[in-house]
Amino acid sequence: MSEPMRRAAILAVGSEMLTPTRVDTNSLVITDLLNEIGIDVVFKAIVGDDRAELAAQFAHMLDRVDLVVLTGGLGPTEDDLTRDVVAERLGLPLAEDEAITDAIRKRFAQRGWKMPEINRRQAMVPRGATVLANANGTAPGLWIEAGAKGIALFPGPPREMKPMLQRVVADHLRPRAGGARLVRRVLKIAGRSESRVEEITQPVYSVWRTWTTPVETTILAAPGQIELHLSARGSDESILRDTLERAVAEILAVLPHDVFSVDGRSLEEVIGDLLRERGLTIALAESCTGGLATSRLTDVPGSSAYVDQAIVVYSNAAKVARLGVPESLLALHGAVSEPVAQAMAASVREQAHVDVGVGITGIAGPTGGTETKPVGMVCIAVAAAPATTVRTFRFPGNRELVKTFAAFTALDMVRRTILQTPPNGDWLQK
Repeated sequence: MSEPMRRAAILAVGSEMLTPTRVDTNSLVITDLLNEIGIDVVFKAIVGDDRAELAAQFAHMLDRVDLVVLTGGLGPTEDDLTRDVVAERLGLPLAEDEAITDAIRKRFAQRGWKMPEINRRQAMVPRGATVLANANGTAPGLWIEAGAKGIALFPGPPREMKPMLQRVVADHLRPRAGGARLVRRVLKIAGRSESRVEEITQPVYSVWRTWTTPVETTILAAPGQIELHLSARGSDESILRDTLERAVAEILAVLPHDVFSVDGRSLEEVIGDLLRERGLTIALAESCTGGLATSRLTDVPGSSAYVDQAIVVYSNAAKVARLGVPESLLALHGAVSEPVAQAMAASVREQAHVDVGVGITGIAGPTGGTETKPVGMVCIAVAAAPATTVRTFRFPGNRELVKTFAAFTALDMVRRTILQTPPNGDWLQK
């Protein structure tokens, strides 16, 4: 085998993967490692424990790509079909590998159990296949070469799959990757809509395709943030990284205040680093978000160094009793208003004796909106020296989305306050 491998497909096997309770995470790990050595994953699929469908999907992939990676379906039961289907499609007879059977038997014996006879199915190996030992389970993996094609069979559990994947990449795929590398950078952008990011950045990135080392661009949207994925392919990794660094600099030039991460960090990690570096502390008063902004901040290890406290004041009575928001202010402006958000931020900051106070109040829906204060309206205030910043936003979507947008935007306002950068107006209601 000497032809380079450039295109791959992933087939996740198991009926459980087609239910809402299970998510295919293996394909993400596989894609990441293959991309690092310059192999593109051009498509992936999930198929249930159905022999005909599995055979059809495998045959389709084998005809279209250089490498097919299958995960799952290598167990001992009748519905574990991957090994049998692959061997049948390739015309390879199966034979029991006694060494595998012995290893499985010893694994059971270590627990004081006798190996069930059905586990012999896991020792059936297609002729010519390389067995991949499994230190974390009973199902071995397999590497099969079929002409110029490569086929990798891995067990489904991630802790069993990952070591085998790394071995296959090192022993079989890296030498066949043709020396190409695929290097990526991800820029995370806050406070801008997907269409606005496209409008600003398209004139910049459209030129990158003409560079000596072309840069490909993809824009992805998530609640509250936009991701700009940059990738470049070539044989010299230093040139690729320098090229992407140049592209990143050009985006930073047109979105200087909105790009919050160029190195993979989340918004809460960026804020945590800013607070820690400056020796600042923060406290939050949340209403409509129910503590979601605080939860995100405290997802970061070590956040106790800068997160002092938080309070959820959902009712008007709680806002009065716990934060001292004047009843007259609530009566005059309503709970969802900039004056109340500002009072919440100032009060929690003063009570906690911290540098930054945050107040969030809004209407998450689906009920509670009015013509003047519709569902999705959220007022956010950040109190910090020398002044308090307060904004009103109108977020789209259902209750969960409004809460997600509000929490994310509140954290972005904290970031902008610390950096003393201006807010942008994509989500501003007024």
